[in-house]
Amino acid sequence: MKILIASSYHHAWNSVRPEAEMFIEMVRQGHQVTVATQGDAEYVSRFREHGVKVIDCYPTKKICSKTIKTLHRELKDGDYDICYGFNSKTIPNAAFACIGTRAKMVTYRGTTGGLYRHDPSAYLTHLHPRVDGIICVSDAVRRDVSQRVWKNRDNIVTIYKGHQLDWYSVAPTQREEFGLTDDDIIAVCAAHVRPSKGISVLVQATHQIDNPNFHLLLVGSGFEPHFDEIRQSPMADRIHLVGHRKDVPSIMAMADFQVQPSVSGEGLPRTIIEAMANGTTSVVTTTGGSPELVDDGETGFIVPAGDAQALGQAMNQLITDKNKIARFSAAAQKKLDTEFNAMETVRHHIAFFEKLLHPTK
Repeated sequence: MKILIASSYHHAWNSVRPEAEMFIEMVRQGHQVTVATQGDAEYVSRFREHGVKVIDCYPTKKICSKTIKTLHRELKDGDYDICYGFNSKTIPNAAFACIGTRAKMVTYRGTTGGLYRHDPSAYLTHLHPRVDGIICVSDAVRRDVSQRVWKNRDNIVTIYKGHQLDWYSVAPTQREEFGLTDDDIIAVCAAHVRPSKGISVLVQATHQIDNPNFHLLLVGSGFEPHFDEIRQSPMADRIHLVGHRKDVPSIMAMADFQVQPSVSGEGLPRTIIEAMANGTTSVVTTTGGSPELVDDGETGFIVPAGDAQALGQAMNQLITDKNKIARFSAAAQKKLDTEFNAMETVRHHIAFFEKLLHPTK
């Protein structure tokens, strides 16, 4: 099978690795893969080392005539089976490039919301008439997309991004850096804050916690609108505003558990995946794809989005039971290793591509 990928690799290594390694594995399995991306992207050398052809081609805007011409020529001359676009810039250009070729056009969708039939820009991406299939990062995203498209809903599928535990294996950050010890119970919430992240709900939940050894680390940017709420928490002196960090997986590995209090709009949060990989359990809400990563009462807890009381109760169950933390954390790591394995992701992608190419089989 010949596959042309149009994507960006100007991102942190951990964020692009599940996607990039999938294409390297496809080459190992005998498929021909070409990636059209920024020529100076860090992953380009690894692609080439493992037999992935790389074209220095990335659009400057949603409709970039130079990119469309380059991709169209590659698709025609190379007689590709699949063209796979990954973001709001590459999808429109790849879709137009596919016109007049036999390639099946596939798009990737990683978030819920923001895709509407009445929005003309949607017809440049997933609602583009040249799109043959849509791969969604979670069932929550798939259900959302299915309500929006006009074409065959059977060709909207969920394929989880695949992971390997050793990609995320890191040494834990030292608790002493935050003035904490092994006697403390530590929870982490990592976020670039916006209203959908549910930080107010999390702070409200802290009003239910009275364990003097419990500490909450808020990692990331944008917490300023919540400073007054934090000061009013009965455990305000044990809520640590850590700021932006590049070692979030290490902080997750140090923590006893992580909290994802989102109230809307999640695809499949990477922070939960990073926590699972390092053997850290999670408390998450029912929004988006988070419940697909957690088995309630087995690998973590799932609580209703926006329910501060339920969130506080779930946190208290972990705070008061270190054995439960250990049991849930081990189960979470095993779940990631088995159900979200990188090889399974490749297998599901190839099967979906085959379905598009041979729909009557």
